[in-house]
Amino acid sequence: MPNFTDVTEFTLLGLTSRQELQVLLFVVFLAVYMITLLGNIGMIILIGISPQLQSPMYFFLSHLSFVDVCFSSNVTPKMLENLLSETKSISYVGCLVQCYFFIALVHVEVYILTVMAFDRYMAICNPLLYGSKMSRTVCVRLISVPYVYGFSVSLICTLWTYGLYFCGNFEVNHFYCADPPLIKIACGGVHIKEITMIVIAGINFTYSLSVVLISYTLIVVAVLRMHSADGRRKAFSTCGSHLTAVSMFYGTLIFMYLRRPTEESIERGKMVAVFYTTVIPMLNPMIYSLRNKDVKEAVNKAITKTYVRQ
Repeated sequence: MPNFTDVTEFTLLGLTSRQELQVLLFVVFLAVYMITLLGNIGMIILIGISPQLQSPMYFFLSHLSFVDVCFSSNVTPKMLENLLSETKSISYVGCLVQCYFFIALVHVEVYILTVMAFDRYMAICNPLLYGSKMSRTVCVRLISVPYVYGFSVSLICTLWTYGLYFCGNFEVNHFYCADPPLIKIACGGVHIKEITMIVIAGINFTYSLSVVLISYTLIVVAVLRMHSADGRRKAFSTCGSHLTAVSMFYGTLIFMYLRRPTEESIERGKMVAVFYTTVIPMLNPMIYSLRNKDVKEAVNKAITKTYVRQ
């Protein structure tokens, strides 16, 4: 029988053990984190104050920005602390809390992206019914489902993580507490956690991605039937930003969670995790602002009003 040990804290090995790189990484990730906060909070404020950004699409986008802020803030501050710390530790309770919010926010973001795809389908394929079918009440209900579902599923998944047993190896080969590296060092409760992680991730990614693909298939069919070239261009431009965000987010998560944890996959997973925990939350506001005429006009008007008041 394995000699189980009570665990009070873990050591996060981080991205590298080379001391000379850690200060450089601290500066880089601090800059990325600050850009992420400024970009997403700025997007939330802009949508809140701009009359032309009061449509359902921007309502959902404001929630995507909010989740990106929470997502990045769940991981980055601890990573920055450990880059300059000698101990690089995280308490057992802190590890479970980080796992809980990470899993919850991943599911929330996945289904917000799904809701946004459905919104684009309604706007392009049913434009005459869009105003009544996507009322404020409907939008609030649609956005509530990802939050309730995400935090509920995460509670179940975290309880299974709590069921893992450890035998003395408390070094987590990652820069935050994630299920795959925890499974790799556990010596008990591994099988059920591994199976449930893959099954739950597979079901959620398959279902949400299916809704996205079906929505965009119907959108493409509807756009190709349009007689106006300008109408087709406008329809594709409103979908381009969302498709870019979906491709980046789903691609990295599928690489991370839809395979069994091995030493090689965990090492590669750290590099992928950097992308979806720090880079994607930073890029989302840029993707939606640089490729969106309404957002650029709202930014210009906000800047103009600020100068006029001064």
